Amino acid sequence: MNATLLAVALSLVSAGAYAAAAVAQSRLAGRTDPGTGVLRMLGRGAWWSAVGLNAAGALLHVAALNYGPLTLVQPLGALTLVVAVPLGARAAGRRVGRVEWRGTALTLLGLGALLLTSGGSAPHDTLTLPEALGVGAATMAVVAGLSRPGARPGLRHAAASGITSGVASALTQTLTVAVTDHSGGPLVSWRLLTVALLVSAFAMGGLLLSQTAYRGGLGAPLAVVTLANPVAAAAIGLALLGERLQGGPVSLALAVLGTVAAVRGVVLLSRAQARNAGPDGTRGEPAPMGPAADSVPPRAVIGSPRLADTVPPSFAPEPLPAHASG
Repeated sequence: MNATLLAVALSLVSAGAYAAAAVAQSRLAGRTDPGTGVLRMLGRGAWWSAVGLNAAGALLHVAALNYGPLTLVQPLGALTLVVAVPLGARAAGRRVGRVEWRGTALTLLGLGALLLTSGGSAPHDTLTLPEALGVGAATMAVVAGLSRPGARPGLRHAAASGITSGVASALTQTLTVAVTDHSGGPLVSWRLLTVALLVSAFAMGGLLLSQTAYRGGLGAPLAVVTLANPVAAAAIGLALLGERLQGGPVSLALAVLGTVAAVRGVVLLSRAQARNAGPDGTRGEPAPMGPAADSVPPRAVIGSPRLADTVPPSFAPEPLPAHASG
């Protein structure tokens, strides 16, 4: 099979695994108190299910990176959004809204435009040790800035998750190309050990950051992750790994238009999530009434029906008689 087609096929299966993992993480986040520590999270089977799905997606992604460049493989991760949005809506017991479909479509069209501009040859260049350390330091600085307290923590954590995952993919490609290179170089070196440690740190950091981001819902944070991931990886590929866009100025214009469309899609998904969220802005479904309210944890996925649509008519307050006001 052609190397490019093999990279695409592996990326498609990887996107499906990542989508299932994202829905599992979102459901877990909705049932978990924000103050829950990492150690308590590690004791939950649902967490390890999400980790297993993410690991499967990562292994398939690593295999794809061995056959295709970052500018080709990373945008294909947008298919995660296509699968995860309807899956998450079904888990929440509702249909995907028109705004969500439009946001998903625009995000995918934008990333598809970026995909058309990418090169298709198998990767050959790798990061040097100073380049890998520089990329790692710059990534940690950006993540620290995005993780500071402030407005819209979900979307900022999602951006940080996408960036760390994209950088981890770029570093992983360096690792796989160096290991599979038959030029006679050493299989173990300080450069490869350092890159492997950075990959492990950023992969786990991206997973934990996405878990935090999904507490407010799945749609918009997943769209931000899906957008930030290929942008970060492609930036490294274009700047440091010798990858090039195809088509010259036309390709550049298409890439700009694709970026604008993808950003618009993220904005639409963010607005849809805000409408589907509860009054506190974080819960995806109405809180239970009565004594059980303190014992039943909320569930936040992509969103759920509005409170007005879920209260039976028999519970609606009746109008007071005219003489009651006097």
